[in-house]
Amino acid sequence: MIARRAHMRNAIILIASYLYFKRAKAQDNSKPPLLPWPGDLPALGLQAQRQGEPLVLMVSLPGCPWCELLRRNYLGPMRNEGVAAFEFMIHDRSKLLLDFKAQRTTPDALSKVLKIKITPTLLFFNAQGQEIAPRIEGVASADFIGAILDERLATARERIKAAR
Repeated sequence: MIARRAHMRNAIILIASYLYFKRAKAQDNSKPPLLPWPGDLPALGLQAQRQGEPLVLMVSLPGCPWCELLRRNYLGPMRNEGVAAFEFMIHDRSKLLLDFKAQRTTPDALSKVLKIKITPTLLFFNAQGQEIAPRIEGVASADFIGAILDERLATARERIKAAR
C-alpha cells in the first residue's frame, strides 16, 4: 500500500512537472538553456579540475521534465556557484564534440560508449575522463535528488582533492 502511494505520488509529480514545463516552454521559447554545450571534454575536465571541481555532464532528452527539473533547480544554480556542469541530448547526431580521447564524436555515439540508457543521467568526471562518483540515472523522487546530487559532488570533489 505504501509503495503504491509513493508510486502514485511520483506519477502525479511527473505529470504536474510535464504540464508546468510544457506551459512554461510555450510562454517563452527565447530563453537559452541554462547548461552550456560541452564542446571539448578534455579542456573542460582540466579546467574543472584546476578549480577543484569535477566535470558534471548531464545527458538529457528534449521535453524530459526531470531533465528540466535538474537543469533549472539544481545544476543551473550550482553552475552559477562554480560547478562545471554541461549538457547534451542523448540522441543528438547533429553536433560534434571532443571526447576524452580528443576524438570527434556525436552525443549519440558518446551516449552509447558511456552506456547511457535513461535520461537524465548525471556523470562526474575527472580531467582524465574517469567517472569519479557514482552516476545518477533518472530521478526516482524529486524529494531526494538534491541530497543525492550533493553527496555525489562531495564524493567527486574528495577524489579530485586526493589525487592532487
